[in-house]
Amino acid sequence: MQKDDIITLEIEKLSNLGFGIAKDCGFVIFVENSVPGDKVRAKITKVNKNFANAEIMEILEPSQHRVKPFCPMQKVCGACQMQMIDYDFQLELKRQIVKDAMRSIANLDIEIPLTIPSPDIKNYRHKIQYPVAQTKVSKRILAGYYKSKSHEIVNIKYCPIQPEICDEITEFIRNNALDFKITGYDEKTHSGDLRHIVIRVSNYNGNVLLTLVMNSKNVKDNYKRFAEKIFNQFDPISGICLNFNTKKTNVILGEKTECTIGTDFIEEKLQDKIFKIGAGTFFQINPASADNIFSYVKNFIKKHYDSPSILDAYAGISTFGICLSDVAEHVVTIEENEESCRKAEESIAINGISNVEIHSGDAAKFFKTEKRIFDVSVIDPPRKGCTTESLDEVCRLTKGHIVYVSCNPATLARDLKYLCEKGCRIESIQPFDMFCHTYHVENVAIIRTVNL
Repeated sequence: MQKDDIITLEIEKLSNLGFGIAKDCGFVIFVENSVPGDKVRAKITKVNKNFANAEIMEILEPSQHRVKPFCPMQKVCGACQMQMIDYDFQLELKRQIVKDAMRSIANLDIEIPLTIPSPDIKNYRHKIQYPVAQTKVSKRILAGYYKSKSHEIVNIKYCPIQPEICDEITEFIRNNALDFKITGYDEKTHSGDLRHIVIRVSNYNGNVLLTLVMNSKNVKDNYKRFAEKIFNQFDPISGICLNFNTKKTNVILGEKTECTIGTDFIEEKLQDKIFKIGAGTFFQINPASADNIFSYVKNFIKKHYDSPSILDAYAGISTFGICLSDVAEHVVTIEENEESCRKAEESIAINGISNVEIHSGDAAKFFKTEKRIFDVSVIDPPRKGCTTESLDEVCRLTKGHIVYVSCNPATLARDLKYLCEKGCRIESIQPFDMFCHTYHVENVAIIRTVNL
């Protein structure tokens, strides 16, 4: 097999990165934008030692699960890899992705139930982060998602997976930035002003928090005037922040943020609790699906414990801790982001909660110094998962169950394997569809500790 060969393939399954998997004489070939059950003519684009990549030239026989994408940009935009697959089958494929990860990485033969669907599959994404650039000849401002496997921006004018206000604000910025002498960022030369547009929309009240990420160290007068122009144009915008990032990095937000006009937060509501969400704080992009997860965890704890002590680690704005406060005797949360801790304290005050204790700092360091033992520990780490040291400490601190929330089946499987080796027992794993039409899948694993 060589590059540019054209061959006929039958797509057997989906990889954990959303590529269709086919085989030619036993050799694995990953095919982009394919659906299990498709029969296609495909062109080989890259050949490696153990596998090849290919792109579809012609669909000879479409899968019974193939549908027409509802977004005309699906093939060129890298955001929705599975939109050409019917939604029920997407849920099944995500279940299979989780099951495959547990078998191949953790050697766990555990029953994985069907992925719990998102209540909304359009307009569900309540946070967007658009990179910004500028064309060399016409000098037009571009903003949108990156094209698949590239840093080429697809200039998104309409995106059906996010609220329409996001499209309207982005288009206004594109059309008016140059009037304020604000240019788009060039990552090759590290020049230009506007690096990213970050928009959060409240599912609770429709308010919007806009953050403009600038290639600058301080507020400039034209930045401020532009922010005022945007603020006055859109009634739903409750505040506009300027974030300053001059580093040559792929990290979106810099360390310094200033609220230029309005408030520096929006409010969201989950489990009858109000949360303040700031420009630099973590909050799930799909609030309705997140509410399903909090209900699931809350119901498990209510069923198995009577007023337990709970540890909420990697807490963000203490969403789990606050949601679980009314079924707990006491909750202790730990989060290293200082802004998140401040917003958590404000949310606790708004909700009149008195049994949640907020700690700001590194979770691993907190674990080592904490002496109290908890009935339940909830851990929701970033995609890279936990260190073995952190898992050791969480086991030491937990006499009942660990609830592990993860957006990465591979690192979850790795960490569950380690916990099993320590003597813990995995009681259940439930997938949730947080990121509709993508290969990403959220999971909640219930783990019985060796101390129970």
